Amino acid sequence: MNNDYLKVKGRIFDIQRYSIHDGPGIRTIIFLKGCALRCKWCCNPESQSFDIEKMKVKGKDKLIGRDVTVEEVMKEVMKDIHYYNRSQGGITLSGGECLLQPDFAVALLRAAKANGINTAIESTAFTKFEIIEKFLPFLDLFLLDIKHLDTIKHKQFTSQPNERILENAMRLAMSGQHLIIRVPVIPTFNDTIIEIRSIAEYAKVLPGVEELHLLPYHRLGSDKYEGLNREYELKDLEPPTNEQMQLLMEEAKKSGLKVQIGG
Repeated sequence: MNNDYLKVKGRIFDIQRYSIHDGPGIRTIIFLKGCALRCKWCCNPESQSFDIEKMKVKGKDKLIGRDVTVEEVMKEVMKDIHYYNRSQGGITLSGGECLLQPDFAVALLRAAKANGINTAIESTAFTKFEIIEKFLPFLDLFLLDIKHLDTIKHKQFTSQPNERILENAMRLAMSGQHLIIRVPVIPTFNDTIIEIRSIAEYAKVLPGVEELHLLPYHRLGSDKYEGLNREYELKDLEPPTNEQMQLLMEEAKKSGLKVQIGG
């Protein structure tokens, strides 16, 4: 068997073990460098640039980003295969945006599947669908962010319009890919009943989609902006209250989807 794909190189900035988010069971999350969006609330601003960059962490300079092979990443992943088997967990590619490193990301998923490991990606689907198609043979779960249905407001808060994202969401659903829609709930952006309900209603018409996850805004990554010598534009925003999130969840459930807070 040709294992050349194990030598494919990519650029990551973190590997997080023992995660219980971003897919079922206990998972290892691989964070890839580079993203086409610039979401104002991004909690991983160090992921946005593909470049290896310097960030101050606890007052000390730290290089963010390293080049690795699929084989090197899989050595770390395989340490926890017993946890994956017992919990029906696996690996999730996050970022950044894994679709921007397709050769590396697809090779990683392929290596995981070759070892019987469940695979997922967390993605905006902001790329050509021809690229997304390369992932599908090796992918068990696609966690797709849909942030807003209004393209003008979407571009205002993320730097990109949403037409390609919504088109790819429909094409993914039509392909039979297991798809869960996730919505980051951001005050002043999409936290009204009307906005959340509209996203839920859109998700409901996607063939096969049954779940919607509402992800409440938080400030956990705001200190990273200072470390990168960048301004955090949303510093005055208050996270949504538990009561508000419950209200939005109940409204989204009216679409008929299974809705949860977090994911």
